[in-house]
Amino acid sequence: MSDGLAPAPLYARVERIITGRIADRTWPPGHMLPSETELAAELGVSQGTVRRALDALYRRHVVERRQGRGTFVAQHTSERALFHFFHLTDLDGGKMAPTSRVLRLAREPATATEAQRLGLKTGAAVIRIVRVRLLRGESRVAETITLPAARFRGFHLPVGEEMQDELYVHYQRHHGVSVARAEDALAAEAASAEAAHLLGVTAGAPLLRVERVACDLSGDPVEWRVSLVDTAALRYRVLLE
Repeated sequence: MSDGLAPAPLYARVERIITGRIADRTWPPGHMLPSETELAAELGVSQGTVRRALDALYRRHVVERRQGRGTFVAQHTSERALFHFFHLTDLDGGKMAPTSRVLRLAREPATATEAQRLGLKTGAAVIRIVRVRLLRGESRVAETITLPAARFRGFHLPVGEEMQDELYVHYQRHHGVSVARAEDALAAEAASAEAAHLLGVTAGAPLLRVERVACDLSGDPVEWRVSLVDTAALRYRVLLE
């Protein structure tokens, strides 16, 4: 098998080929992959090598297995997106399902910081979203989300309405962009007047700032998100195993 790429373990090369077909939507979300036997024959490798590649994709949540049916390209659902990408809990560690309300959505030129985070040129067109996330009916997180406009043509969300679906579901369903991984950076920040107004806290109150760069299956950045979290009500929790 030759894919024109640098030498790598055989299973990793098979994983890369399958990922490429999913990324270019040869196999779109929800599509059933060929069987391990079929893939092995096509790629000229053993069935064990294919199985190892699929195991790695399963651990990355790129594919899902359905008992008795086969292996499918994973589809984002709100539940899946929350489980993998939403790390805020109440003070006792309880999981909560947020809703959101978009306050502003505009197509604007990227700032230098936005361009750097998204791998764009300064001034390139971006979609900028300002929203609040509500937990148990209270605004607890204020977010600014920036997307490369070229990847999200015709992007639209209802402004002022409460939404249930997670944005990552919207990205995949309407724009063919599947978020595969995200990196969060945390810092403390005092609430600005604007953030205080959105979250119903006093100016200067301690907030948790979470900066996230989310990438697609090819590793390209597709979202930069800054979340300001009311730490009087929420905690950021991750499980390390």
